[in-house]
Formats: sequence, structure tokens, C-alpha cells
Amino acid sequence: MKKKLLSICSDYRTLFGLWMLIAVVSWFVKMNRCNNFLIYKGSFWNAIRGWNIYMLNPAEYEDCHHYGPFFSMLFAPFAVVPQWLGLLLWCLALALFLYWAIRQSQFTKYQQLFILWFCANELLNALFMQQFNVAVCATILLAYYFIEKEKDFWAAFFIMLGTFVKLYSIVGLAFFFFSKHKGKLVASLVFWAVVMFVAPMPFFHGWDYIVGQYGEWYHSLATKNGDNQFAIAQNISLLGMVRKISGSATYSDLWIIVPGMLLFALPYLRFSQYKNVAFRQTILASVLMFIILFSTGSENSGYITALVGIVIWFTAAPWKRGKWDVALMVFVMLCCSFAHSDLYPSIIRDNLTRPYALKALPVTIVWLKLCYEMLMKDYAPATASMPSATN
Repeated sequence: MKKKLLSICSDYRTLFGLWMLIAVVSWFVKMNRCNNFLIYKGSFWNAIRGWNIYMLNPAEYEDCHHYGPFFSMLFAPFAVVPQWLGLLLWCLALALFLYWAIRQSQFTKYQQLFILWFCANELLNALFMQQFNVAVCATILLAYYFIEKEKDFWAAFFIMLGTFVKLYSIVGLAFFFFSKHKGKLVASLVFWAVVMFVAPMPFFHGWDYIVGQYGEWYHSLATKNGDNQFAIAQNISLLGMVRKISGSATYSDLWIIVPGMLLFALPYLRFSQYKNVAFRQTILASVLMFIILFSTGSENSGYITALVGIVIWFTAAPWKRGKWDVALMVFVMLCCSFAHSDLYPSIIRDNLTRPYALKALPVTIVWLKLCYEMLMKDYAPATASMPSATN
């Protein structure tokens, strides 16, 4: 019985079914409370009409659009069908995209299964909000994967795809030093940037309108950055945790961002480690956590990216993880993945976890430990070669 259960739990079909079920459950629960989906749908129809994509429309939805004009074109298939069907297809597409990115990766089967199980609850959190954060994680994973496979043209495609929607995926450039075809990668980035910049123009009123919308996008993000500082649903990051605990609005985030960037960059000086797959995977893990910890736009639904990074950190190391590392993973699950759920007493969730952005605390601890390991540890494989994923 135990062997059969283990076989079921390690079967990719089980995980695929679970992730698709999570998408369907998210759709069913949020069918009549899908504010973000309505914002995306509204951005498409606003673009069709030649209106400002970033205008407020309180009669239809709360808040306003914050993604690039390219996204409004991408969202067309989900906007033109009935709302119930569009939302279902959107939830399924997000879950399927990240699942495919994980399966395409060069991670071992153990790593893939660990990610798919460990991040299932966080996937549910993300899909409840219907946001592009799930796809951001997928684009970064695929950028890393295609650079590893020396397919820089497609690595550039996924970097630009995410960047022209939500900017975060620009961190895919962190893998530039691992590319064996740097000139091709740069040329491909320029090519895809041009393609994605002009792509919406034939659909949405030409050059002047789209260029104007890029200007509006910039103003939208600048305004949002200011609004995020103490917002309870935003700035769930290391930046936000420090600011909300301190209660101070007078200092600049650069006092935290600059040391963070230096700490992030220092492992790149260990050139002798570049040849080790485990080291490169840990750089990927660092990237996935960094963009959440050091962004004022980080929100609950974005933590799917950080948790995938945490699993990669835990599983990539060529040495055996100790009891404290296991304890950290439990801490992440309890105090990060479930931090905003109804499993927590409301007195803790509403008066401590949310107001002080404490969801960022476990990720911060793991990222600092990761930085230490990358500076001090040898990532040479324990055996002659690391196993590849079993497909």
C-alpha cells in the first residue's frame, strides 16, 4: 500500500491533475469575484476603443491596469469570450504555463516533484488573484533553461515576453554570464524587444497611440510605487517588512536595495563555480527570491516565484541538507505559504502577519543563507555527473 501511494505521488500525471484541479477550483471560487481579470479584460477593450488603458473605471472594477500595452494584445483570447469561459481558460493557461516550464527544466525528477508538491498551495494563492505572477515565474525558468540549452534566441523571447508585460522578467539577464553565445543573446533581445514593442500597433490604433500608452504605463508604475509603501496588500517584501515594522516613511529604500544588490552580485565573482550546474541553479534560486524581496510591488500572489526559488535552493546543493535546512523549509511552509490563509487565527493574520509584511521573513532568512552558501561552499557535484530530469 505504501509503495503504491508513493508511486501515485511521484507520478507526473498526478501532479498535472492536481495543478489543473487547482486552476479549476480557483476559477469556481472566484467566478464572481475576479477583479484582476476584469481589469485585464477592460484593458483590452479600452485599447480596442482607443482609450487610455490605464484609466480608472470604478463602475467595472477596482484599481487600474499596471501591465504593458503588449499584454492587452496577449489577453485578447480571454477577453472576447464569455467572462466565465475567459476566466477558466486564463486560470488553466497560467497553471499550465508554469507546469510546462518546470517540466521543461533540466531539474532532476526529485526537484520537479518537490517543486510541484511544495508550491501547490502557493499556486492556489496566486490563481485566486488571477495575476500574471505565475507566468513571470515561468518566463524566468524558461529563460534559464534555454540559456542552459544554448538556445539563446528563445531565452531572449521569454525574457522580453515577461518584461513587456510586468518588467520583472528582465532579471533573466542575470543568466547572461552563463550564456556561451552572448552576442546572439544580445541580438535576440533587441529583435524581440522591437517585435513586442510594435506588435500591438496593427491592432490598437497605430504608432502614436501605443507610444502614448507606454508613457501612460510609466506614469502608472511611478504612481503605484508611491502608493505601495504602506499598502497592506502591496510591498510584501523585505523592503515593506522593514518599513512597516519601523513605521518610518522618511528613509530611502536604496539603503536596503544597494546592499542587497551587492550581496546578490558577489557570488558572480566565483568564476570557477560557473561550470557547476548546482551553482547555476542556485543563482536561479537567488534571482527568483530577489525580485520578491526587493520590490515594493510584491504581493501575496507573487510568492509562487519565491517559493519555487526556495525549493531549487534546497534541492540543488550537492551536499546533504541538515536538520536546520529542513526546519527552514517547514518555517517557509507554515509562515510564508499559509501566512495569509484562514488556517491562521485572524488575530495573528490581520494584526501581525499582514500589517507587517511578515510573509517576507522566511524568504529573507533563506535568501541570506543562500548568499552565504554561494560565497563559501563548493558546488562541485558529489558524483561524476548530476542526473538529469526523468521525463
